[in-house]
Amino acid sequence: MQIMPEIRVAVIGGGSWATAIVKMLANNLDSIGWWMRDADQVSHIQKEGINPKYLSSVELDTAKLDLNSDIAEIVEKYQVIILAVPSAFLKAALSDIPKDAFKGKQVFSAIKGIVPENNTIIGEFLHNQYGLEFNDIGVITGPCHAEEVALEKLSYLTVACQDESKAEIVASKLSCDYINVRVSDDIFGTEYAAVLKNIMAVANGICIGLGYGDNFQAVLISNGIKEIKRFVDSVHPISRDIKSSAYLGDLLVTAYSRFSRNRTFGNLIGEGSSVKGAQEKMNMIAEGYYAVKCVSEVNKKHNVDMPITDAVYEILYNNASPEAAMKNLASIMW
Repeated sequence: MQIMPEIRVAVIGGGSWATAIVKMLANNLDSIGWWMRDADQVSHIQKEGINPKYLSSVELDTAKLDLNSDIAEIVEKYQVIILAVPSAFLKAALSDIPKDAFKGKQVFSAIKGIVPENNTIIGEFLHNQYGLEFNDIGVITGPCHAEEVALEKLSYLTVACQDESKAEIVASKLSCDYINVRVSDDIFGTEYAAVLKNIMAVANGICIGLGYGDNFQAVLISNGIKEIKRFVDSVHPISRDIKSSAYLGDLLVTAYSRFSRNRTFGNLIGEGSSVKGAQEKMNMIAEGYYAVKCVSEVNKKHNVDMPITDAVYEILYNNASPEAAMKNLASIMW
């Protein structure tokens, strides 16, 4: 049995996915750094042992938690940093740390989105803005929902890093009785696929809201995985099995699960809510809203055929009729 070295791990973010990651790490580590911006939230967790805003059913072992609302202190103290904040707020979250703060550290992104100010996936953002080598950048993807981690239902993660030995170490700290973890060296493909599956889930939610049935959803998602493959193969052309859990599995759970915030967001749009109205009805961020604009910008360079992404973009950003856009999409899919 391989013995993994001890590492010091910190989580950046106070939402449901950050809370789920802390819960997983607590099965294997005696101390976990945890940053969140809200000092009142930090105080509540320290006193009550639960996150008052997200996954409040999860009982947290406060003796293992090094909670802090000062991000610079947390980043300085820990060797491995796991980012779990919405992509749209990442630059703001990291604004209080110096450019060399990640020097000598490994940073793993559990964010399934694109930094909108730069139109880059998180790995590229960290490389460009903080000088991190790609061998020190990792990605944590599903198929896995925070809500099922809270319930300790059997779940699966993929941890990717070009240096697979670093992925193995992080994977060992996340693995437990109800979490199975695999590793990969495809940081670009897994991260872009995690972004794109949110767009596909928004599309599926719109269709559900419009009254389309299971048969059409099956065709939509079948076309969705092909669209994802075309894009990731264009952006980062390496050998990969798009049918594996890190790609297809993550798409399926996000498109179909009742816990999927992107599907829920799309469903509200399909039922007649405006974009702003749908956002106001949700207390969590639907990454697909930001992702579809960013991916559309990135695709101007690659010119990949992406009819589902195009349809979602037209609905969310150009006020296209969901009924008309999905009817047109249905006419070209098979």
